[in-house]
Amino acid sequence: MPGSTSPTSSALTPEQLYRPVSEQALGFTDTRELPDVLDPIGQDRAMQALRVATGVQARGFNAFVMAPEGAARDRVVLEYLEHKAREAQVPPDLCYVFNFDHPEQPRLLHFTAGDGGRFAQDMEQLQAELADAIPAAFESDEYKSRVEELEQAHQQRQDLAIEDLQRQADEKDVVLNRTDTGFTLTPRHDGEVLDQDTFDALPDKERERISAEIERLEQFLNEMIERFPVWRKELRDKLRALNEKTALQVVEQVLCEPREVYREHEGAAAHLEAIRQDLTSNVEAFIGSAREESLAEQILARYQANLLVDNSTLDGAPVITEDWPNVQRLLGRVMHHVQDGALVTNFTLIRAGALHRANGGYLVLDAHKILMQPVAWDALKRSLFSRCITVESLEQMVSMVSTITLEPEPAPLDIKVILVGDRILYYLLAAYDPEFSQLFKVQADFSDDMPRSAESEKLYAHLLATLGRRYGARPLDAAAVARLIEFASRVSEDSEQLTLHLHQLENLIMEANFWAGEENAETIQLSHVVHAIDQSRGRAGRLRERMQEQTLREIIDISTDGEAVGQVNGLTVISLGDDAFGRPSRISATARLGTGRVIDIEREVKLGGAVHSKAVLILTSFIGARYAAEDRLALSASIAFEQSYGGVEGDSASVAETCALLSAISGVPLRQNVAVTGSMNQHGKVQAVGGINEKIEGFFDLCSARGLAERQGVLIPKSNVAHLMLDSRVVEAVSEGRFEIHAIEHVDDAIALLFGMEAGVADGEGGFPEGSVNGVVQQRLRAFARHWREQKDEGGA
Repeated sequence: MPGSTSPTSSALTPEQLYRPVSEQALGFTDTRELPDVLDPIGQDRAMQALRVATGVQARGFNAFVMAPEGAARDRVVLEYLEHKAREAQVPPDLCYVFNFDHPEQPRLLHFTAGDGGRFAQDMEQLQAELADAIPAAFESDEYKSRVEELEQAHQQRQDLAIEDLQRQADEKDVVLNRTDTGFTLTPRHDGEVLDQDTFDALPDKERERISAEIERLEQFLNEMIERFPVWRKELRDKLRALNEKTALQVVEQVLCEPREVYREHEGAAAHLEAIRQDLTSNVEAFIGSAREESLAEQILARYQANLLVDNSTLDGAPVITEDWPNVQRLLGRVMHHVQDGALVTNFTLIRAGALHRANGGYLVLDAHKILMQPVAWDALKRSLFSRCITVESLEQMVSMVSTITLEPEPAPLDIKVILVGDRILYYLLAAYDPEFSQLFKVQADFSDDMPRSAESEKLYAHLLATLGRRYGARPLDAAAVARLIEFASRVSEDSEQLTLHLHQLENLIMEANFWAGEENAETIQLSHVVHAIDQSRGRAGRLRERMQEQTLREIIDISTDGEAVGQVNGLTVISLGDDAFGRPSRISATARLGTGRVIDIEREVKLGGAVHSKAVLILTSFIGARYAAEDRLALSASIAFEQSYGGVEGDSASVAETCALLSAISGVPLRQNVAVTGSMNQHGKVQAVGGINEKIEGFFDLCSARGLAERQGVLIPKSNVAHLMLDSRVVEAVSEGRFEIHAIEHVDDAIALLFGMEAGVADGEGGFPEGSVNGVVQQRLRAFARHWREQKDEGGA
């Protein structure tokens, strides 16, 4: 039968358990001899993708950097973009100015980098000069003299008209009287003013003459009084013209220099002309007693320039990272302040967003963070599609408010956006957001590790030297570097790979530097690195030690000697943050006559995951096909992880579960001084599993705590041998023959080692030899089948 082979596994040698680094082969004494690494090592694919994203100027060639946390992705991306940005032109400054035609829509002006700040300063100076010069002009003697001339001329005109009326009245014996309410005309005779009785006593002819004269004079008086408002209006017109002329002279004088400076800038020149027109239209606010301080200040405030983006300090294109990418921090915002109990705003309260600051350059965003912010993802996509930045609040975007606010002129957008996130986010966005692939056409997939060779170890030493100098650590000697490279291989869970997740290495270097400082050492030595590793593991070891203690006190039942039927030691890994440790787990199985069903107790109580349930179904299929291919599988069995109160997931226990079930069926006991891990396919082939180093060390620690006995050890998949980078304690115990690690390729290898007898090879008809484990299992299952048929026949009869 395929896969039914005799045991071929052998105990691994110490050399297979750990791949050391030769410090002599590294070729240096300490890292002071090594130059910095300028380019990221092992990331050629990702860097080529970034070159494409930053080089292609077509729409949508933004990049999504795929890498998990700890892969130094942010630093690598920023360093590359900053290098690329130095080769690009500095983008223009952006200024918002008042829109005199539509005040609610501030205008956006573009300036060469540095000129925007100067324009804002010039406008501030212009505002200050106007605030002083205009009132001063209207307080000048020349202006007052001219006003006085106009008013005197106006008064003289009125006086002449009154004098003319007075002269006519005198000629006609009529007295012109001025009262508080106006003028009155009274008759006079022989030089005396007549009262009504005296007037009535005059001869009729005289009385009629005087009445006619008074009537004529009254008509003249009325015509004169009607001309007074006209003359007053003419005076006001002349005064207004004088005011405008005076203000215009001041404005022209003040604007002369700015106009010349910004003569070639169309937007700035137009804005200065708009200021000139606005000043001449509102000159009354600056004059004498008519001047209102608040009104004048409001008018002058409109002449400021709001410097939105100042690129004067850049040497190239900007590289911006936004750690909190909500809508306002991306698109900008319009701020408000309280005035008389109401919220008010103006163009000077417009603030730039990350898109404004990064315009013309590069914007780096954390994909997870922007997806967690309401509407921010849609706002970013809309800006990229429209190629402009519209300052808009979240409330406006979702139509939550209807208050009047500003609508600043949108800014043209020319930018490269680099999203950084886990691979799962990229695949989810690509699958569920149809617009994502149109905007982020480049995927920069960062490698998790790099192949390990003599050359790559030397290159990795340069990387470690660079990291140490970057964080101000002492130089590392060759032995310390060699241990760090070995640690990098352990972190990658592969003796033939080196991790490119650098955060653990960075932390380790800094802690080793601390311990070197405690000893006043000039360099970081091997002992400091080893001590840092031990300390780091010890700090995270509370739960590991607690579980070890409970096992030693037999609160948790794990046997490491003797034999037992239907019970085997499996190996699991518990991950907590950056720490992971192995833990032996008791797996038990029972078997009896039944209908061919193997019950996964973990699944039945909803503690088992889908992968674990799949593994149980695979081993059920394996047993049925191997031992009852031409007969009924009259078996009812159950499998469980004992004293497991949390979820169980993964298929790494399928070999152990198979052996436990075969023991329960056959009644042949299993060795308890051996633990086993490994996945299994339907043909019994053993497959690689994860966390192999932690699993081995977990069982070794328990055996060591109880005192290592003869032939204690672990069975692992042969395909996992390349992943071994075990702790020195394990390697030493194997070297001394106190612990064994066996590599298995087929479940029969595990059967032979765990049962202590031959597994048995199937003959041409599918039968197994008597006295073998497989033979005993097959006979037992055939007996189950006979009993099932007998019971069925009895029930039928």
